[in-house]
Amino acid sequence: MIEIGAQIDLSHPAERVWLALTDRELLGRWFAEAETVEGVPDRLVLHTAGLAGFEANVEVEVTERQEPDLLVLSCDEAGRLSELTCTVTATKQGCRLELREVSTHGAWSAEQHEPREQQLRQALTVRLPAILDWLAFQQVDLRRGDAGLTAELPLIGVRGRAGRNPRRRRTLVAVVAGAVLVAGTAAWVALPPDAKPTAAPAPTATASPTVTAGRPTVAPTATPSARPTRTTASATTRPSLTPSAKPSRTAASVPPPPSPTPMVARYQTDSTRLFGYTGEIVVQNPGDAPVADWAVVVSLAEGTTVDDVDGANWRKDGRSIIFTGAAVRPGGTQTISFDVRDSRPKAREPESCTIGGQPCAGL
Repeated sequence: MIEIGAQIDLSHPAERVWLALTDRELLGRWFAEAETVEGVPDRLVLHTAGLAGFEANVEVEVTERQEPDLLVLSCDEAGRLSELTCTVTATKQGCRLELREVSTHGAWSAEQHEPREQQLRQALTVRLPAILDWLAFQQVDLRRGDAGLTAELPLIGVRGRAGRNPRRRRTLVAVVAGAVLVAGTAAWVALPPDAKPTAAPAPTATASPTVTAGRPTVAPTATPSARPTRTTASATTRPSLTPSAKPSRTAASVPPPPSPTPMVARYQTDSTRLFGYTGEIVVQNPGDAPVADWAVVVSLAEGTTVDDVDGANWRKDGRSIIFTGAAVRPGGTQTISFDVRDSRPKAREPESCTIGGQPCAGL
């Protein structure tokens, strides 16, 4: 028995993925053109001849169907029989699709097995997500109403009130200004006419000689007595302070601890598709101590979303995605995988990736 399997996490609901698996036209867009068999509703002919890993067309028949979770097909490729099981499991971010094909009669050659598996994986990771994104856009109603709310606003009433308010404000300002002017004039008239500052020069003239005369008498007596005393005290105390302070500080000083080795990270794109890709970041701790407060910041294009994150906690801050997680042991690594739905059709990687302010390798 030979087995071929592949799985992918999709940021789409299970019902949409089920539609892509069972609709004949959609199936032809992401895997192979399908043709119904006349008189047999659950049988199709997939035109796989010429595809990598296939030597002839495959006739399939539905043997089990549990919408939207399970679809089992019996396949016949030029006498080689196999069973293909499609399992759809709902996840927090969408769903997980797993395909498993097992040979039941006959076998694929060694040259056929690997290309067949690659063909299946490419269909799942590249073409199917692109069709699902296209289908999601088709299901969104982008129509808007023609009439705007601004046409119903009472614009005339607003303009009328706006025209009267400035006049009232100008009248009120004029009245207040007039009242202030009258009050100021009355206060000026009420002032005594002979209020002249005649007493000010007398205190100034008498005070300045007194202070000036006092300075020469105080300075000669205070200077000789104070300065020798201070000089003697400083001369006696300084020798005792200097020897005792310096040795104690030198003995008590402790060298600063060495700075921790910064964390490093490497980014790589695991798979790509139209309007999205799957990225992987490996965080490494090259130091000698565990690091718990690490954070990887990934910058994305405008309108881009992230789903199905594995290996870290994450939050969105504008166009940046911040990944954090548990402590990384010395010499250990932490792998983060995430799925990106990019607004650019051929985007293959984020705009930037940093850890601790340092760029991630691989970008």
